[in-house]
Amino acid sequence: MSEKTLQHRIDGPDDAPVLVLGAALGTTWHMWDRQIPELTRHWRVIRFDLPGHGGSPAHAAASIAELADRLVATLDALGVDRFGYAGCNIGGAIGIQLALTRPHQVTSLALVSTSARYGTADAWRQRGVVIRTNGLDPIARTAPEHWFTQGFAGAQPAIVEWAVQMVRTTDPGCYIAACEALAAFDVRSSLGRVGVPTLVVVGSEDQVTPTTDARTLVAGIPDASLALVPGTSHLAPVEQPSAVTELLIRHFSSAWHDKPGPGGQTAIGAAAPKPQIAPSPPPLAPPAAIESGLAQPEPDRGATYEAGIKVRREVLGDAHVDRVEAAADDFTGDFHDFLTRYAWGETWTRPGLDRRTRSIITLTVLVARGHQDELALHTRAALRNGLTPTEIKEVLLHTAVYCGVPAANSAFAVAQRVIREETTPEA
Repeated sequence: MSEKTLQHRIDGPDDAPVLVLGAALGTTWHMWDRQIPELTRHWRVIRFDLPGHGGSPAHAAASIAELADRLVATLDALGVDRFGYAGCNIGGAIGIQLALTRPHQVTSLALVSTSARYGTADAWRQRGVVIRTNGLDPIARTAPEHWFTQGFAGAQPAIVEWAVQMVRTTDPGCYIAACEALAAFDVRSSLGRVGVPTLVVVGSEDQVTPTTDARTLVAGIPDASLALVPGTSHLAPVEQPSAVTELLIRHFSSAWHDKPGPGGQTAIGAAAPKPQIAPSPPPLAPPAAIESGLAQPEPDRGATYEAGIKVRREVLGDAHVDRVEAAADDFTGDFHDFLTRYAWGETWTRPGLDRRTRSIITLTVLVARGHQDELALHTRAALRNGLTPTEIKEVLLHTAVYCGVPAANSAFAVAQRVIREETTPEA
C-alpha cells in the first residue's frame, strides 16, 4: 500500500452499486460492523481506515483535502468511479470535501455526527499539544464519555473497552495530524455548493457535534434532510445501529437515482427508537455572520497581510489574536498591522526554516532579552509548533550557558507554568 492510498475492506456483491463508509477520528472501520449485514444486501460496501488507525500504515495526512484525495486514489485503483458516501465525524468531513471537489463521482451523501466546522482551531491544536506530551492514553480514557450516553456506557462495558483500545492503538503522530486537519477545516461558506442529496444524522445527546451543527449543515446544503436520533450521543452507528442502518438504507435507496428538486426536505423515518425529523431550519446566515475571528482585512493590505494573519493565528492561536485585535485602537492599530505583515507575513512564512526551528530561535532571543511576557506567549506557540517540553527544557538549558543563569532561571519559571497549563489533560 502506497502513501497515496488508504487501507480498505470490501463487503457485498461485486456487481452492486458502491457505498463508501468513513469512520470517526480514533476509530477503525469496525465502528460500522453492525451496519454491514443489511447494507451489503443492497450495496458493495467499501470501508477504509484513516492513516495510523487500526492496521493502516502511519502515513500522516496534513488536511481533509489530502485524506479525500487518498480515498479517491484508493477507489480509482479499485475501478470505482461513482459511489454513495456515508461518514461519521472526520469521515463526514471527508464526505463534504468529496461532494465539493468530486461532485461527478458522489451520487448521494450521509453525514453522521458531522459539522461544517468542528469546534475551534485552538481546541484541536491544544489537543495535539496534550497528545505530544502525554500520549493518547488521556484521550482514550475520556473517549467513552464523549462518544456514548452514560446509560449506554454503563450497560455495555465491552463496547466501552473496545472504544478505549481503538484510541490507544492509534498512531499518535497520525492522530495529531488529523487534529491539525480538523483545526483548518471550515466549509460553512461552501455548503451551498454541495449538490447531492444529503442526509444529516445527529444524536440528540451529542455534545461533540451538537444539533446546532447539524442544523447549520441542513440550512446550508440545498438538498438536505435532518434526522435526530433520540437518546444517542456521538457514535450513533455504534450506540443505535438499527436506527442508523434504516436511515442509511432509506436515504440511499431513494436518493441514489431520484433526486428531489432544489430545496427539497425529504422526511426520513426509522425503527425504534424512531429518529425525529426536525422542522426545516431558517436560512443559513450569510458567511460574514458566521465567520469567527477577524473581519476581512482591508483590500489594500494585500497578500502579505493575509499570509501573516493566517500564520499568526496558527502559531499563537485564534483566542490570542482575537484579544489583540479587539484591544487595538487608532493608537495601536497601525503597529499590529505592521507586526502582522512584517513579522508574520514576511519572516515566519519564509521557507528556509520550519516553524519548530523558528520557535527555538524565538525562545532563545526572548530569554536573552528578558522579555518574559513574550516568552510565555511563545512557549505556548512552541508547543503548538511541535516542540515537546523536553525539547523546550534543552533550549533553556542551552540559554543558561550563553545568555546567563539568571535569565535562564527566570525563563524556566515562566516556561514551567505555561507547560503545566498547556499539557495537563482535562479531568
